[in-house]
Amino acid sequence: MESIPTTIPKPRAFLIGVCLDNREYAKSQRSIDELERLADTAEIEVVEKFIQNRKVIDKTTYVGKGFLEDIKTKMEMADVQLVIFDNEIAPTQARNIKRDYDIEALDRTEIILDIFHKHAKTKEAKFEVRLAELKYQLPRLKKLWSHLDRERGASGSVSGASRGMGEKQIEIDRRIVKDEIRFVTHELERIMTQKRTQRKSRESAKKICLVGYTNAGKSSLFNKITGENVLVEDKLFATLDSTARSLELGKGENIIISDTIGFISNLPHNLIASFRATLKDIMDADLLLHLVDISDDNCEEHIKAVNEVLKEIGADKIPAILTFNKIDLLGEYRVREEIFVDKYKGSVFVSAVTGENVDYLLKSASDKLNQTSRYNLLFPFEEQKSIANMHEYAIIISKEFTDYGVSITAIVNKENLYKVEKFIIKDQL
Repeated sequence: MESIPTTIPKPRAFLIGVCLDNREYAKSQRSIDELERLADTAEIEVVEKFIQNRKVIDKTTYVGKGFLEDIKTKMEMADVQLVIFDNEIAPTQARNIKRDYDIEALDRTEIILDIFHKHAKTKEAKFEVRLAELKYQLPRLKKLWSHLDRERGASGSVSGASRGMGEKQIEIDRRIVKDEIRFVTHELERIMTQKRTQRKSRESAKKICLVGYTNAGKSSLFNKITGENVLVEDKLFATLDSTARSLELGKGENIIISDTIGFISNLPHNLIASFRATLKDIMDADLLLHLVDISDDNCEEHIKAVNEVLKEIGADKIPAILTFNKIDLLGEYRVREEIFVDKYKGSVFVSAVTGENVDYLLKSASDKLNQTSRYNLLFPFEEQKSIANMHEYAIIISKEFTDYGVSITAIVNKENLYKVEKFIIKDQL
């Protein structure tokens, strides 16, 4: 007798957003629509979406009490198990919602962390996701750790003695989490040291990095350019691990091209901080190809969101080519392309699926790379005037005072290279 395969039903959820300004309602709607895609990627069934108009966030429960009572009734009628907030809610707010309304409340960050956890493949990505999870959990231990129910004592009464024991257990848990944070951080530092060694062996190669909003088609373009078969899915955050390949560009130039993690609006700061090892590929690039899904109605907001993250990680000064992808989805007339050609000067329009204009993009990348290069420089302390003059002809990425002089990483045009040539560190990391 054949066994009947069983499938675990997806958890069912309501999505909740808050609009504090009626003029921003459309933006709130787009954000909660994106949360729906995140939930779908996390394999959660979205039953309904709600946006509450408020003047201020409720410090106790994030949204209004009457609103939550109504949500509770609708959850019971629709057999919904949880609500997901479109913004990060405080640990106390989640606890209050659970205590007063018996509603399991998650937020956008928890969904993103869950997706990252499922998609992390390499040891590096797994450590980075774990670090982000630990930093998120630390202030939420009362909510996440079930054994803290001991705080109420065996009989369920809240006596002073039982509360003291619970508080001691919380301190033990905090110490455990902090110890694991230190361990994971140490392991990531070790990985970054290994990567610096690997970079040293290929320092002569210039580096191109694909960046962009999640699902912009970076992996598809990477595959088209390199002939590789990196995973491509119509899911948010399908790629978490950086993938690098060598590439011949122009006149036999040695190029390394990397596919990287996608960005998203309101990307939690803990995630950005935890993914230092992966994001280092972006920060070390000589050229960024900023990929944009031109078929997405919100693509201009996505450009701004990516630029904000690039600025946060210190990569906003790296030369970039704005690359509008998926022109094959624009239809016959491509009106948006015609508008963006004038609005975004120097941008390139491609289709990673059909290959249209990809050769032109590579030529543009080659031309851009030949205009500038990144150099590690060491100036003696007495060369302060030379350092000051650099601001006129170079892009300074970083500056650090050392025992031997002023260490500077800068992007310099070929025609100005003679001005700093004697300060170039030959054996660069």
